[in-house]
Amino acid sequence: MHALPTILGLLLGSAVLIYVACEFFVNGVEWVGRRLAVGQKATGTVLAAFGTALPESVVTFVAVTFPRTAGDKDIGIGAAMGGPLVLGTIAYAVVGVTLWICKRRLPEGQARRSLYNGLSRDQAWFIAISIVKLAVGVMAFAFKPWLGVLFLAAYGAYAWKEMGGEQELDDEVLEPLKLAPRADVPPVWAAILQTVAAMAVIFVACRFFVGQLDALGPYLGLKPQLLSLLISPIATELPETLNAVIWIRQGKVRLALANISGAMMIQATVPTAFGLFSTPWMLDPALVVAGAITLMSVGALFFAFWRGWITRAYLTLMSLFYVAFAALLVGMHL
Repeated sequence: MHALPTILGLLLGSAVLIYVACEFFVNGVEWVGRRLAVGQKATGTVLAAFGTALPESVVTFVAVTFPRTAGDKDIGIGAAMGGPLVLGTIAYAVVGVTLWICKRRLPEGQARRSLYNGLSRDQAWFIAISIVKLAVGVMAFAFKPWLGVLFLAAYGAYAWKEMGGEQELDDEVLEPLKLAPRADVPPVWAAILQTVAAMAVIFVACRFFVGQLDALGPYLGLKPQLLSLLISPIATELPETLNAVIWIRQGKVRLALANISGAMMIQATVPTAFGLFSTPWMLDPALVVAGAITLMSVGALFFAFWRGWITRAYLTLMSLFYVAFAALLVGMHL
């Protein structure tokens, strides 16, 4: 076991590496979206979200399909339920806090209505899928594994709608591609290479970050189950959260919100499909609570986006749903 100062130093170092890699990722994915003539919302909801959520989905796939220990499948199911919870609470709260710190405002006028209408539709998709996911997790029946195909189809339909819908292309000047800083318009291959390379670094650094959290658990007196449900999901959703921070710092609030929304759709469908294919997908009480809290938080977001009531304070208060989940979970384990 490493000494506590060593663990804290490695945690800080890996967090810094993730942030730097996210800087390269958001720069690259913006250019990919520009060169492919994809609007800002689709760039955030599909391209960026797919890039940052893909590594986590692969980890879930490996855990439930090729388990090395008896608990690996449980870890995979926990990740499929914990990821959306973190995105629907902590990630949006970080957006609210970052908007305040950076003195950025939410969009106004027609841009506000267009963005909020799109995000409210995303939340509605997520709520419908999550209700099915939660209901299936408390029932046992023979053809349950086949439902995984429907979850993959649901994400395919969502991505097709986002990419194939009317794209609001903008004339905003992008920062030069870091891999080709002297090119006014970098080649597509360079933008894709930078994005994929950054994604690989994010994946490795996140795995290392989670490993250090596991080592930190005994020092904090946390049981492994509590650590895997409370702390690890925050770490695995760090790339999406940091992407949002970077985009808000750059004044691209639309991209920040769209990225989280799109990542939630992936987390609600693809890891769930893997779990249905390879496990009985029976949720224990703690995971049912996680699913219920997620539905409540996203329901609150849907209503606020739909009515146009979203503010920086409203987003920040989404963290209270995670606090409630933590309190309930600790109480259940005690």
